[in-house]
Amino acid sequence: MSAGVGADVEALCSKCGDVWHVVVAKVGDQIAKVQCKECGAYHRYRSGDKVAGKSKSPAAARVARAPRAPVERFEKPAVAADLTRAVRKYSALERFAVGDRIDHEVFGQGVVEPSPEPGKVIVFFAVGRKVLVQAKAPSEAANRLERPKPFDHSNAAGGKRVGES
Repeated sequence: MSAGVGADVEALCSKCGDVWHVVVAKVGDQIAKVQCKECGAYHRYRSGDKVAGKSKSPAAARVARAPRAPVERFEKPAVAADLTRAVRKYSALERFAVGDRIDHEVFGQGVVEPSPEPGKVIVFFAVGRKVLVQAKAPSEAANRLERPKPFDHSNAAGGKRVGES
């Protein structure tokens, strides 16, 4: 017969490593949960003793599979690179043609493939295909923005802008 609820038992605590615990819950005659006396953590009861009645059945023999041919992670580019053109550094402001070779600072060198949408380009890199932006117009909104006028915070009632009366 195992210890009753509230009794002291030995069980290893995975948090602090202490072995003194109090039984908190039982299922039938088996201890289910214990509380560590050192750190107060609750966990399932793990006895250091192995139960003689339960033995592990041997694992089923595994059938050896025939070796498979290695699968390439990424296929070949859809178009061949145009070696007559020089490698161009990638910029979102430039427009690229199919077959152009580009050099991206993160993905390395790649070949431009046909793109389904305007303003986007599909590039085949060594790490895979990436969709990049092309021919992006420079933003004019940045030129229209102005810095706000400084605000006088000394007046608790809200203050006025500096230079206003």
